[in-house]
Amino acid sequence: MTQPDQSPATAPAVLLGSEQPLCTAYDVALLDLDGVCFAGEARVPYAADNVNAARAAGMRLSFVTNNASRAPQTVVDKLAANDIAAEASEIFSAAMDAAAMLAEHIEPGSTVLVLGGDGVRQALLDEGFHVTGSAQDRPVAVVQGWDPAVDWALLSEGVYAINAGALHVATNLDATLPTERGFALGNGSLVAAVVSASGKEPLAGGKPFPGIYTRALKRAGGTRPLAVGDRLNTDHVGARAAGIPGLHVLTGVSDARDVITAPATERPSFLHTDLRGLTEPHPEPVRVVQDGQEWWQVGSRRARVVGSGLELREEGPVTSPDGGPVRIDLDSYRALAAAAWDWADAQKDRGEVPELDLPQIEVVAP
Repeated sequence: MTQPDQSPATAPAVLLGSEQPLCTAYDVALLDLDGVCFAGEARVPYAADNVNAARAAGMRLSFVTNNASRAPQTVVDKLAANDIAAEASEIFSAAMDAAAMLAEHIEPGSTVLVLGGDGVRQALLDEGFHVTGSAQDRPVAVVQGWDPAVDWALLSEGVYAINAGALHVATNLDATLPTERGFALGNGSLVAAVVSASGKEPLAGGKPFPGIYTRALKRAGGTRPLAVGDRLNTDHVGARAAGIPGLHVLTGVSDARDVITAPATERPSFLHTDLRGLTEPHPEPVRVVQDGQEWWQVGSRRARVVGSGLELREEGPVTSPDGGPVRIDLDSYRALAAAAWDWADAQKDRGEVPELDLPQIEVVAP
């Protein structure tokens, strides 16, 4: 069995296995919210049953989110509406991360302009800052976090303050936010507008920076953490940078094709379609040789790279003659990822730029 607590920050960026369900192999889950536990106002299949089951199995939970708009109790209420049990002390948002980071740069009790909602305001008040919505109050810092009420007038107040010398801090730099209708503007898109007007780059908290994970872990008190997320370039970049194994789920932003072609810095340690991955064992990928051909095997499924394409032993080349997605099972998906990552790393070692010819993939879990 691959050791479940192996650090992906120092170990090769490969897929891991665990004979135990992840909720017993690890003692704390650092769970993303949007795209993992819910999607806007929509429910995510299997989320509630498996988060609650992980807690019942003894796993500690910390809900770590780049969405800075909600105060902790609001997040608890949102989770409860999705039948997921949580307490306010288990919430750690990018707003809280930004407020903690800001405390390292300005004096306690300083005035801070809020470009955001209750989540940002509450986090700053909890750190002992005074908050304002006007640049005329001469704030020493501007903290910007996503909120649907942030408009042209408030963004302009931020620009006035930054141009007058205020420090600009962004809670996170996510360009998009998943909703039940698709992907909407995220905080990073609004931060870019302020940067364009001010000409000054902000300090940034949240994912993909590792600090949000290390601060959340310190609060949760676990020693064997597992990060759970849907977005490779934030959730899993941050987890890998923090030395924390990651479980990727396909209920949000990054799809199966993104995972299979992911660079080493974005690779998760475990793969599943959804949060059933928390409460199930994960078969270990194994390199096997049959009839002189090298394959990566997960469970009973085998995959390899042939030329610039991928092949499954059972189905043959992974191609789509009609341009639609190719449907595969979960272990085939894992085997394809193991084969593709190994091939990409070998190509990179030879100084080549790897690129796979791969259609869209639809993973069907039992």
